[in-house]
Parts: sequence; C-alpha cells; structure tokens
Amino acid sequence: MGFKMGIVGLPNVGKSTLFNALTRTAAAQAANFPFCTIEPNVGEVAVPDPRLDKLAAIAGSKQIIPTRMTFVDIAGLVKGASKGEGLGNQFLANIREVDAIAHVLRCFEDGDVTHVEGRVDPVADAETIETELMIADMESIEKRLANLQRKIKGGDKEAVDQERLLKTALAALEAGRPARTVAVAEDDRKAWAMLQLLTAKPVLYVCNVEEASAASGNSQSARVAEMAAAQGAASVVISAKIEEEISQLPEDEAAMFLEEMGLSEAGLDRLIRAGYTLLGLQTYFTVGPKEARAWTIRKGTLAPQAAGVIHGDFERGFIRAETVAFDDYIAFKGEAGAKEAGKFRVEGKTYEVKDGDVLHFLFNA
Repeated sequence: MGFKMGIVGLPNVGKSTLFNALTRTAAAQAANFPFCTIEPNVGEVAVPDPRLDKLAAIAGSKQIIPTRMTFVDIAGLVKGASKGEGLGNQFLANIREVDAIAHVLRCFEDGDVTHVEGRVDPVADAETIETELMIADMESIEKRLANLQRKIKGGDKEAVDQERLLKTALAALEAGRPARTVAVAEDDRKAWAMLQLLTAKPVLYVCNVEEASAASGNSQSARVAEMAAAQGAASVVISAKIEEEISQLPEDEAAMFLEEMGLSEAGLDRLIRAGYTLLGLQTYFTVGPKEARAWTIRKGTLAPQAAGVIHGDFERGFIRAETVAFDDYIAFKGEAGAKEAGKFRVEGKTYEVKDGDVLHFLFNA
C-alpha cells in the first residue's frame, strides 16, 4: 500500500522545482523498482530505507524493491480559488484525491523571482491556502446538508449520522479551525473519511529555503515550524534548488555534493519520511534469494490485512505469519540464526505487525 501526497502552493514558491526533483530521482531509480509516471503531473518515488539493503545483503537477494510513494503536482493556487479563480476548480478536485498535503512555502528572498502577493511571508501564504480550502469545505457542507434533509425525514440512519458529522465540521470551520482539528470518535472515523473534506487532510509544511540555509533553515522557516507546532502539524526544511541539482547527479557525486553542503542526507529523503510519519505508516519486509521487498501498512494493521497488501488471497486464506524482528534478523544473520536464538515467532490472526518485521505468510489458496 502506497499513498498519495499532493504538492500544493502559491505560484513561484518552488513547487514545480521540487516536483521535478522528485520525478528525476524516481526516473533514476527505475532500474531498481517498478516506476511509472501515471500522468505528466504524477510520479512515484521509492521510500528510502537503509534496512532493506542490509536485509538483502544477508539473504543474498537478487533484487531490492522499496515501497513507493506517489506525489501529485497539484495546479497552482491563487486567492479566490474556492470561487473558481485561476485553476481553482481543478485544484480542489485534485486535492480531494490525495491522502495528505505537502504545502510548499516560500522561505527565501530572491528579487528575480516575483511573489504573487509582492512579499515573502510563508505564514500568510499558508493562511491564504487554508482559507480557500475552508471556504470550499463550508460551501460543500452547506450543499450536502440541504441535500440530506429528505433522507433524514425518511428516518435514514446513515443520513442522520452524516448530518451530525457535517455539522460538527461546519462548527469548527465557522470558528476558523480546519476540519483536521476535530476530535473524531473511533466509531466515526470511516464515515468521517468518507466526507472527503479538504481541510481534514493531514498537512506537512515544506519550507523551501535558499541554498545557504538548507542545513539549518532560516528565520522564515522557524516561523513556519512554530505555526506547524501550534497546529499539531509537521514541517520540514528543504532547498528545492539543491534537490533539483542533486537529482541530476550520479549517486557517488550526489553524496559528495551533500557533504560539501553540510547535509547528512537529501532533503527529499526527509520529506518522504516526514510524509510517512504524518499518515501513521510503517514498513514490513519479505526477504528471500529472489528479492528483498518493503511493504507499506498503517500502524496497528493485523497480520491478515498486512498479508492482503501483497495479494488478496493471502488475506482471505491466512493461516499464520512467521516473523523475525529486523534487529534480530540482522544480529543473528538471517532466519536460520534467528531460529537458533529463539527469535523466530509464529503469529496468528490477531498479531499486530510491527515496523521492521520480516514476515513470511502461510495461507490456503
């Protein structure tokens, strides 16, 4: 299971530069994992995970297949998008289809790159987009509430529940808070997700800074970090210009370039991992002579559902899961060593898969 992250932002904030860096990186990885550009503005990139290489080395795997993440370069937004200004309607339609939003904010000064509002203020930019999404959500909710009335009068329980959730969301929005700030009961989570509210999407603020600030950020990115913390959101510092340069270099030269810039890793790696964390995702592995492969699941996923990510038949006919924790697999140099050390486990249908588990599923066809 992968997930889609939509890249949004005002014009001239570095959104397209960042997306170009991502897709060039993905193209360079094409030999190692299935890659496709589904549309000109959609690309998949491998989720960096050094654990996979270590597992493959021990198992002698011929192929290494990382898990993947999809990035969607969403049409640029301007003030008034909720009313259809610019490419507003396209923007709103595309954002409904993603799992999370990477909100690129301009945190650099450059006289040669004009700002649509004539100033550099990432917090104000964030508020502009948030306001447009909130207005769009409120208008959508009001229309849906009106359309539900006949079903409610007819005693439709599902419509009553939907009305309750929509009114809860509307109250938050009218108070100036996005829908993601609403505390949703466990029993309502599925119905809440079905509402597809724009402001219910998790947000990762991407601070696009100048090259000199790529390692530690600057005063503008510090303001964004403070804003994100107050919202319970996440933020990451990145220099889209550096990332675009790195994406065009061979791997060894890219590593040298990063070192010269004082960076321990590419900003894209931090961005991808931050997105992973934002959605509560984790990774398990299947390892053998043919391939070492990473699979994405949500935290809390049980063994049968984790098996279903590989194939539906694995979930339907699930018998048991044989598992070794990543640290044990490495420490005892593979499955055989882990068995001898008593670290090999057999788990049933109620087992909650842990991040880094090396799994083998047994199932009835």
